[in-house]
Amino acid sequence: MNDHPVLARIHLNPYSREVQRDLRDATQMHKTVMRMVPDGLGNSPRQQAGLLYRVDESDTASTLLVQAASIDPARLPAGYGHADIKSLSPMFTALRKGLGVRYRIVLNPAKRTRLPLDAKGQRGRIVPLSGPDADQWWLRRATDAGLQLHVLTPTNLAPARSRKQEEAGLRHSLVRYDGTATVTDPDALRAAVLAGIGRGKPYGAGLLSLAPATAA
Repeated sequence: MNDHPVLARIHLNPYSREVQRDLRDATQMHKTVMRMVPDGLGNSPRQQAGLLYRVDESDTASTLLVQAASIDPARLPAGYGHADIKSLSPMFTALRKGLGVRYRIVLNPAKRTRLPLDAKGQRGRIVPLSGPDADQWWLRRATDAGLQLHVLTPTNLAPARSRKQEEAGLRHSLVRYDGTATVTDPDALRAAVLAGIGRGKPYGAGLLSLAPATAA
C-alpha cells in the first residue's frame, strides 16, 4: 500500500438517485466508493487499496470523504458529486510528538462478549457500546494510536444500515467523535490513520481526520 495516500472530498449531489440510494444503504455506498480504486486487488481489495471513507452530513449538504492509496473519481456514477483530491503527505510530514491537533472520526465502538471456559473454541458475539462505555473505548483506542485526548465530543449517528443485513437483524451503531488532542507517538498515529481504527470500516467507520489545532 502507498505510504502517502490521497484524500478525496466529494460534495454529493442531493438530486442524484445513486447518492440517495447510497445514503440509505451502507453496503451500496461501499460498492460505490470501491469503484474509485484500481481493479485486480485480490481477495481483500479494500485493505489492499487502503480504502477508508466517512460521510459528513450537515443541515444543508452531505460530503463523502474517501482515503486510499489511489483514487479515480471519474469512475463514480455520472452526476454523483464534485470531487477535490489532496495528498496526505504534508499531514504525515507535519506529525511530531507534542503537536496539538483537532480530530474527527466516526467509530463503531463494540466489544466481543466473553464465553465460559467450557465454550472452548467458540467466539462470543459482538456487542455495541454506547454512552460512557463507548467514550472509554475511544479513549483507549486513541491512546494506543498515539493521541492524548483533551476533548472528546460524541455525536450519536444513525446506524449504518444495509438492506441485506437488516433482513438478518444486523446493523452497525456509529458514533462521531470531535475534539482536540496532543500527538504522543507519531509512528503509531501514522499507522492508525493508514489502517483506520476499530470495526465497521466497510460501513463508513474508522477514518481519522487530523488538522493542526488553532491557537486560542
